[in-house]
Formats: sequence, structure tokens, C-alpha cells
Amino acid sequence: MKKLFFIFIGILCLLPLHAQTKAEADSAYAEKKYDEAISLYTSLLRKGMNADIYYNLGNSYYKTDRMAEAILNYERAALLDPGNSDIRFNLELARSKTIDQITPASEMFFVTWSKDVVNLLGADGWAHVGVIAFVCACVLALLFFMGNKVAWKKIGLLGAFVMLIVVVFANIFAWRQHEELNVRTGAVVMSSSVSVKSTPNESGTDLFVLHEGTRVEVIDDSMKDWKEIQLADGKVGWMPTKAMERI
Repeated sequence: MKKLFFIFIGILCLLPLHAQTKAEADSAYAEKKYDEAISLYTSLLRKGMNADIYYNLGNSYYKTDRMAEAILNYERAALLDPGNSDIRFNLELARSKTIDQITPASEMFFVTWSKDVVNLLGADGWAHVGVIAFVCACVLALLFFMGNKVAWKKIGLLGAFVMLIVVVFANIFAWRQHEELNVRTGAVVMSSSVSVKSTPNESGTDLFVLHEGTRVEVIDDSMKDWKEIQLADGKVGWMPTKAMERI
């Protein structure tokens, strides 16, 4: 019992320390001490992932013109909070300052639409929607079974059916967002420039050159020192693992 008491006291002591460090980081950023803010935000992230802290860290890097690091942290923030418009805006702003301006390959409108819908919320957000929809479905089902008027029964039946559809799709979307978090194929080029090769070795033919801040998708992760990557426009090649950092 005594041991549990001391553990509880220790946790209580750590909570204000975390809050204080976050406040100090925000204060350093507000005072334009960006390097100090970067150090403080980075130390906070060692305690766990947080979209707000990734976003603030990205802002700090942006203010010091370190676009690759800014984009990397905006991408990580967007992965945790995909529906946040501020994160998306700053990410696109940082991307506009990079050398490689890559036009994504065209895709069917319904594919783009489905991605936009899924990215309205993160995994936790969709899970909450699913729970709320399920509760609503149960209430409407009760209305169907216990209603004493035909109109109420119709409303209960139709509403319960619609809510169950919402439950199914919310769970599918939550699963997709969960997969995005666990199977991270996205990466950002961190080297000032890197030649993408036709084969996973230095003797391979140079296909094209990428510069820092460019996002790539890792499509072959089987080798330690080289990764096969794909750009948004469909170009494929091999680049050194050390030249990129996973989102």
C-alpha cells in the first residue's frame, strides 16, 4: 500500500513538470527563441506523440528556415490529427518553399473523395463517432419496438438502419487511420540533395534528383541501407536510407 502511495505521488509530481515544460516551450517560441523552443518541444515528444507538439515543433523549424524538419513534423502532426486545417495549411506552405514541386498523378474523383472523408478525423475520432452512432442505433431500435404509432416505428427502423451504416463505416475509417499510424510508409528527404538510382547501390543509374523536404512513399523496405521509393507523380527509384526520415 505504501509503495502504491509513493508511485501516485510521483505521478502527481510529474504532471505539473510536463505542463511547465510545455508552457516554457510556448513561451520560448513566443519570445522568438526558436532553437530553445525546438529543444523543449523535442524533449516533450520523448514522453509520447502529440499532434499539437509536433505542430509547434514544425512551426519552430519553419521560423528558422529548416524546411525539411518543419515538413517532417507537420506530416507527423497531420498523421495524428488529419482533420486539422491549420496543420494542413502550414504543411502546404512549407512544401511551397521546397525545390521539388511535384504534381500528383491524377486519380478518380471518388478515390480523392474517399481519402478526404477518411481524413476528416483521426482513428480515435472515428472510434468515438462509431460509439455514438451505435448508442443512437440502440435508442432508435427501442423506438421501433416500443413505439405505439406507425410513424414512430418507421422513424425508429430507418434511423437505426442509418446509424448501423454509420457504425460500419466509422469502424472502417478508424481501422484505416490506425493502419496509417502503425504502417508508416511515408518519409521526408532530409539531405540537401540525393540522386535516386535505378538499383539499390551507388553504381546504379541516376534516374532523378530529389531535394530536402520532398515527401516520398517507401514501397520496398526489405533492405537496410536502401529503400525503393515512389513519388506522388508515380516516379520510382532507390535512395539511401540515411537520406530520408520516416514520418
